[in-house]
Amino acid sequence: MNAPPVTGPPTPMRQRDTAAAPSVLLPRDLVRLGAAGLRTRPLRVFLSAIGIAIGIAAMVCVVGIADSSRESLDRQLAALGTNLLRVTPGQALNGAQSHLPADAVTMIDRIPPVTSATATAALPDVHAYRNDRTPVIETGNITVVAAHTNLLGTVGAQVASGTFLNEATAQYPTVVLGANAAGRLGVTTPSPETRVWLGGQWFTVIGVLQPVALAPELNFAALVGWPAAVANLQFDGYPTTVYTRTRDDAVVAVQKILAATANPEHPNEVTVSRPSDALAARQATDTTLTALLLGLGAVALLVGGVGVANTMVIAVIERRPEIGLRRSLGATRGHIRIQFLAEALLLSALGGLGGVLLGIAVTSGYAAYQGWPTVVPLWATAGGIGATLIVGGCAGVYPAWRAARVSPTEALTAP
Repeated sequence: MNAPPVTGPPTPMRQRDTAAAPSVLLPRDLVRLGAAGLRTRPLRVFLSAIGIAIGIAAMVCVVGIADSSRESLDRQLAALGTNLLRVTPGQALNGAQSHLPADAVTMIDRIPPVTSATATAALPDVHAYRNDRTPVIETGNITVVAAHTNLLGTVGAQVASGTFLNEATAQYPTVVLGANAAGRLGVTTPSPETRVWLGGQWFTVIGVLQPVALAPELNFAALVGWPAAVANLQFDGYPTTVYTRTRDDAVVAVQKILAATANPEHPNEVTVSRPSDALAARQATDTTLTALLLGLGAVALLVGGVGVANTMVIAVIERRPEIGLRRSLGATRGHIRIQFLAEALLLSALGGLGGVLLGIAVTSGYAAYQGWPTVVPLWATAGGIGATLIVGGCAGVYPAWRAARVSPTEALTAP
């Protein structure tokens, strides 16, 4: 007899999950979709990217050129030193122009931290001319200056051609011309036959100086020996400028006592300055100008961002059928939103990369023309790319939102 089948509670069957996994766009898909959208409008994309590129290139150029100039100045100061002090006579209490004592250099040279001291004296009533037939009024703003023989080493100057004054030539009517003075007098190469008309007599040009950074007044000077100026040009022997080199660790201390040392009787009638401070002030001025130009670059970048936004809004209007088709095939609003946002970011990134490369190229060319080292800070290039992505993201938010709100039915039936 067959046993009846065993009955019991039915065994539960596994329910197959029919819920669809959420669709996700991979990064490579986003890049591919964004690039495809940009390739369909190459001219419009190029013009929009140019707006971004101009703004980024302007900002990179401003930062790069400013930093290249600053690096050149820092190297120049490192080579010339910041331990040069300049002593000049001021005004007396009655307002009259005072003068330094004749032995001011000797007294300054006795200060222990001072490594060298030298002097020049301007001769305001003496002028230099190309020849003796030049009209008297055509002085060319060239100053005639009596100089000590150790001037070059103290101020950090160099001779471009010829030689500088020495103990022998300083006794005779010889002259060394500053870089600008030589150009105005038409002197290129000194020789025994090269002479200039100076103080009513001929002086032989024995040297031409290179431009002097820390003492730019020497660039427009005709330098004659101290003894020759006394003998031939009625020079009274009072120095008008004393240049002093000190140890680097004693610059401030020496600066405090220079006035009293140079003119013990009237220290209040002495002016002490540091030539390197003027170069530092120029650098500060350049920094202010850099901030202004960066602002202009930011405005150009903003204009480029408006161009990106305009391009993307027009793209949404033109591509409504495409949006509707993608929605009908399963693309979500998030997919559409991300697609158009990716296009805006790619467009901005292309403009930013082109602007960075253009900025580096312009900076390199200008720095090479000026003889500066090329310096483009990494933060400027990275910041430029970052700024373009921020601008592109902001410019693409509204077009992406608008594209995501397009109804598939309306998009496919639109004419």
